[in-house]
Amino acid sequence: MAGRRYARLKSPVRRTRGPLALFSAALTSSLLVAVPAAAAPATGAGTVLAKSAASTAGIAKDDLLARLRAVPGLRVVSVKKGRAKGYKDYTLTFTQPVDHRNPRGGTFQQRLTLSHRSVDRPVVLYTSGYLMPEKVWLQEPTYVLDANQLSVEHRFFGTSLPKRKDWAKLDIWQEASDEHAIVEALKQVYGGAWIGTGASKGGMTAVYHHRFYPGDLDGVVAYVAPNDAVHADDRVYERFFTTVGTPSCRAALRTVQREALKRRKSLVPRLTAMARREGLTFRRTIGTADRSFEMSVLDSAWTFWQYFRQQDCKGIPGEKASDAAIFRWVDKIQTWKQYTDQGIEPYLPYYYQAATQLGWASLSFAHLKGLTRYPGLYQPNSVLPASLRSRFDGRAMRDVDAWVTRQASRMMFVYGGRDPWSAERFTPKGTDCHVFVAPRANHGASISHLSSRDFAEATDTLRGWARLT
Repeated sequence: MAGRRYARLKSPVRRTRGPLALFSAALTSSLLVAVPAAAAPATGAGTVLAKSAASTAGIAKDDLLARLRAVPGLRVVSVKKGRAKGYKDYTLTFTQPVDHRNPRGGTFQQRLTLSHRSVDRPVVLYTSGYLMPEKVWLQEPTYVLDANQLSVEHRFFGTSLPKRKDWAKLDIWQEASDEHAIVEALKQVYGGAWIGTGASKGGMTAVYHHRFYPGDLDGVVAYVAPNDAVHADDRVYERFFTTVGTPSCRAALRTVQREALKRRKSLVPRLTAMARREGLTFRRTIGTADRSFEMSVLDSAWTFWQYFRQQDCKGIPGEKASDAAIFRWVDKIQTWKQYTDQGIEPYLPYYYQAATQLGWASLSFAHLKGLTRYPGLYQPNSVLPASLRSRFDGRAMRDVDAWVTRQASRMMFVYGGRDPWSAERFTPKGTDCHVFVAPRANHGASISHLSSRDFAEATDTLRGWARLT
């Protein structure tokens, strides 16, 4: 880092629940099989933005607009003052083929947001792995590098949809090819270093991009990105739940899950009444309120460790707690809406990807034996409409894992020691690869949570990839 010390960032809070919900953090809670979350705003990130010695004059607005408009397939939708000081935000769309193997087979418009700093600065390519939120925040690497940021909405999410969805075209190679086309197009404007990043599902997406197009990016920073290389073996997750936190907290979580299921006859009617009041339904996806109830209870311990802290253990209801207290606690941790049609449908593309390629965590729930009703419920096909239920193919994840382990270079993985998704990690052994763990961090783990030594190594490495001295 050559004489400059960046202030620590506060960790992004990524609220998405459960193993099924692995990646919806940016917009939702957890998912039955815990969806890895998408990154939300890094609330103190502005402290990292040191005064840049480099030129920030950039290019004139009209010149940049002209250059953007000259890029084939790129359309400038709007321009406004950036949310961060010194930035200007451009909402863009980019024409993508539905099938990169058959470019004549139809197209769709992929939504992008460009947070422009200067053409002299690096570009951070960011995706949450989900839809694009209305407010796009700068990510940690963007602040560390005083960089431009190009945020990409994942295909089949949000508005980045073909008129007719061919779900077979929703796979990791097609999305990587989307991002490759974007990078190739925008390198006409930004000729400096490009760094890929994302958290949870977004981190996985950045890894897949680097695997298929290793020449695009000068480095990748993947936060809390799980690696389900051997899908049938979930022992690492089972071990996590027997060691995380204190024994008393783990016991309290087991107790509240058991109590909730024991009180099914009184709690499911509460869920049904709440759904009626709020206009929520179950039929199109998970099926019934009872199935939704069980899924939420199963997911609650995963979500607790994904987003909450050891000190929150004191608020876990015990055996003598009222039905109302247990109902409120599950809603606080999990949100009952998560496993309703309205909570599931925005994330159907994620569940489809999990069912087909990404995988999920299958837990045994031995402490709930005799209390559950639906064997095999804890998996993504349980929340997909019948027409989208698919057979899992583990070849894609095995391929990515082998490539990252043996061939990848310039990759950085940041994990949280108390995050369930961080239990099953990538282990790169190639050139200039790094794995950092923040022992007390959860699914919001960031470089700012690392020890002073690791923090310095991570930021120095990142600046080196970006060719900043």
